[in-house]
Amino acid sequence: MSEVGGNAPDGVSEVGGNPPDGKTSTSTSLTGDERAELERLRAENAELRSKSAEPPPPPKRRKGGWRAPVSAVLIVLGCILAPLSVIGIWTANQVSNTNRYVENVSPLIHEPAIQAALTDKISAQIDAHLPIQSLTNQAANTLTSKGFTRVGTLLHSFSGSLASAVQGFIHTQVAKIVKSQQMANLWVELNRRVHAQLVNALSGQHSANSAITTSNGKVVLNLGPVITLVKAKLAAKGLSIVNAIPYINPQFALFNDKYLVKAQSGYRLLNDLKIVLPIVTLLLLGAGIYIARGHRRATVGAGLGLAASMLVLGIVLAIARGIYLNSVPSTVLPSDAAAVLYDTLVRFIKDGLRILLVVGLIVAIAAFFTGPSVTAVRTRQGLSKGLGWLRGRGERVGLDTGPVGSWTYQHRTALRISAVALFAIIFVFLSTPSAASAIILAILLLVVLGLIELIGRPPAQAHAAGTGGS
Repeated sequence: MSEVGGNAPDGVSEVGGNPPDGKTSTSTSLTGDERAELERLRAENAELRSKSAEPPPPPKRRKGGWRAPVSAVLIVLGCILAPLSVIGIWTANQVSNTNRYVENVSPLIHEPAIQAALTDKISAQIDAHLPIQSLTNQAANTLTSKGFTRVGTLLHSFSGSLASAVQGFIHTQVAKIVKSQQMANLWVELNRRVHAQLVNALSGQHSANSAITTSNGKVVLNLGPVITLVKAKLAAKGLSIVNAIPYINPQFALFNDKYLVKAQSGYRLLNDLKIVLPIVTLLLLGAGIYIARGHRRATVGAGLGLAASMLVLGIVLAIARGIYLNSVPSTVLPSDAAAVLYDTLVRFIKDGLRILLVVGLIVAIAAFFTGPSVTAVRTRQGLSKGLGWLRGRGERVGLDTGPVGSWTYQHRTALRISAVALFAIIFVFLSTPSAASAIILAILLLVVLGLIELIGRPPAQAHAAGTGGS
């Protein structure tokens, strides 16, 4: 055998060294097998060098690459339709349901700004049809013509003060009447009768005899029944002169009729879609989560998107509020009364968006903390260790869950799913769900899930407990 490097024996030359041409040299005395092996190694070396110089092949496209964009589109569409669903449900509940409508507008009569506006409107109408100063001057002229000059002159000089006193008395009494429970009852009764007419107005079928009509570019509420009540109350207080006032029907402006036209168009559309929109919204969000390659990540995105869409709806309501307040002149309706009117009418929409905002955040947070992220894993590990510590402490003092703990641990997944489903059903079937009720149910659900983890005893612990007790 020949050697590589070092001193070769006689008759065998070295492989290596630095030949003048810079190439690796081999002795011509190598055997055929050795020469073939050397050439094979050189060929492999050259092949490896050529492969390393070539650019890497493009990565193969994964199958199902359409899932991510389609899932994103479906979730975005669902989040866009969510605010329209809230408005559609509000339209159905507040306009088509008399009890819900009355529940919505009943608090208005207890608002100081509305009470003040009604008091001023009713008092002004009575004063306009009850000219105290003019009647006083007529009485003074009559006394003067019949020889009671001094009395007539005195009465004439006090006509203005007398008229002001009577007007102040009327205003005070009207304010008391407006704040009374009888007025509140009348307000509810009036709005119950008005409800059908409001639906007709929104559907474009209102008439001149309706309690809600349009006048001078405004949608107005006719107050004839309220004036009748006030006249009866004033007559009972001794101001029987009001009985001479004919039937009058003043109007309380609500909003511009151009918004009624828009409301009519929106009402017709949303009334048709009030059931379809929520179903389509849920289907889009569910389909987006189902199609996504990462269901948990899609759930987080859907929850955050739903919460964001509710924030957008809140911003739109705030902008609409400013537009409405700027459109109502203070001579028609004071700004504070207009603000109270708007806020009361849309309060159920705000309640709905708050509920969905909280639900969206709860879903997103729950999906995140059940995921594989470092924060989620460490949080779950910390909770698990804490519950395990509590379980161990309980067992050391004799609080052993026994077979119940083993059964709970074996069926913990089914118990978790059942708990989540139960609380979801409870929330859906609440008569008046709210953001607060959603938060309370979420906290109670966490407590139930914690109890499942606390009661459930892993087999290793159960075996150790059995061994220790034997």
